[in-house]
Amino acid sequence: MKKRNIILTGFMATGKTTVGKCLAAQLGYRFVDTDRLIEARSGMTVPEIFERRGEAAFRALEAAVARELGACQGLVIATGGRLMLDAANAAALGREGLVFCLAASPEEIIARVAADPGVARPMLAGPDPMARLLALMREREGGYRQFAQIGTSGKIPAQVVAELLTIIRKALACAPPS
Repeated sequence: MKKRNIILTGFMATGKTTVGKCLAAQLGYRFVDTDRLIEARSGMTVPEIFERRGEAAFRALEAAVARELGACQGLVIATGGRLMLDAANAAALGREGLVFCLAASPEEIIARVAADPGVARPMLAGPDPMARLLALMREREGGYRQFAQIGTSGKIPAQVVAELLTIIRKALACAPPS
């Protein structure tokens, strides 16, 4: 039986990696974080790629990873915040996968980012991170809305995983055999 990939997208600090690792363990799937995969292959962090090679080079690396992972099975994939907003990437990963957009309130995102100072967030750099966050959220809102929304604000990861497992099991039970 085919093991459809589960793709988690959404804005930074919505829980994609944390929830993704727990979900993969529950399903017996392998977990892949696209940003970490790109970092491992390039030998640079995402901020270093942006700084040294530019955003276009990073987006090309994302596209290659999306095509590669889209051909795999049995993965829970946590994507970078913009990866699934590219139509070709969304098609590559979504063709055989179930896609969920994790969402959190701006206040919760800022609190989570502040609680994790070891992680660089170049998209929020500047004097007013909340204003930048709100602008980015408005910019991406339409793209994220194309995917099933799962709220993570005020929830612990286990609650989000349980919600996802319920939806995934229903979807897989209704899917025609492959």
